[in-house]
Amino acid sequence: MPESFRKTYKFATYTSSLITLGLTLVTCGFFYFNNSLNGWYLLAFPIICFIVSFFIIQHRVERLIYNRIQKIYDDVTMLDATSLSRKQITTDMATLTKQVERFAQDKKLEIETLKIREAYRKEFIGNVSHELKTPLFTVQGYILTLLDGAMKDKAVRKKYLKRAYKGVERLIFIVKDLDMISKLEAGGLDLQPEPFNIVKLVQNVFDLLEMKATKQNITLTFDKLYEKGVYVLADRDRIQQVLSNLIVNSIKYGKEDGTTEVSIEPLVENKVLVRVTDNGEGIASENIQRIFERFYRVDKSGSRKEGGSGLGLSIVKHIVEAHSEKIYVESQLEVGSEFSFTMEKAK
Repeated sequence: MPESFRKTYKFATYTSSLITLGLTLVTCGFFYFNNSLNGWYLLAFPIICFIVSFFIIQHRVERLIYNRIQKIYDDVTMLDATSLSRKQITTDMATLTKQVERFAQDKKLEIETLKIREAYRKEFIGNVSHELKTPLFTVQGYILTLLDGAMKDKAVRKKYLKRAYKGVERLIFIVKDLDMISKLEAGGLDLQPEPFNIVKLVQNVFDLLEMKATKQNITLTFDKLYEKGVYVLADRDRIQQVLSNLIVNSIKYGKEDGTTEVSIEPLVENKVLVRVTDNGEGIASENIQRIFERFYRVDKSGSRKEGGSGLGLSIVKHIVEAHSEKIYVESQLEVGSEFSFTMEKAK
């Protein structure tokens, strides 16, 4: 308590002492020259003078500071003036300075966060523009060529229409993926959890992607023979999409004569961990933190020729998190990558 008093009322105490000393000296001089000095009066006068001076000064200074700070609150729209109370105001400038510094630090952090978000927004818009522009210009080019006379040649017409159709398909693919991500982020995607055999689902995905893997000479396999099924509780179609996207990526960035391996391991009593491991190109450590961002590509040039919307891993992350589960990634350049995610066991 004495420390709080000394710190809070230092200004008023010091000023009151100076006023008291000055007035006491003047009074002593006045009574000395008039030869009527009274000891009790001389003792009481400085005490009364100090108390009166202290409260007047403290009140006036607090009011002055309060009015000034309230004006700052009114001028700076980021501050809420209703949160300012007279009880918060004292003549302790150190405390007020700390409060202002804390406010400035908080606002600086908010501004830095906004800058990061703005940079991300600009990058995202640029990526969307690029992804949509390429197929649009492709389709436009083929159609203009046909209109300029190539339509008369039946063989050329058929070839160009097929290519234009592929461009339209790519546009539809990108728009559908964007729509899904928007729904996932807004919580508007309706999940239909049901118990199913995850081993059988992985095998179905292997069968669907077998031809694509064969072209790259990549083997799709389990880490072991699963004689019994492993049943989980989730939206079957969405988990199939997760597995498809992860395995397609492993094929796309895999090495020739490589392997994509899926394992299903018990994690805790009511969880399993699904791993998708490959021995492909791998991912640099500086890119791992961003690979789940929309349209982010590790290889800015080469990955585009592989096709895809650039939204696959972002969709994977959103679907897994929509199930209240976690996804992890480990990777090393020229060694390979491993994506894993948790799932709830079916009872």
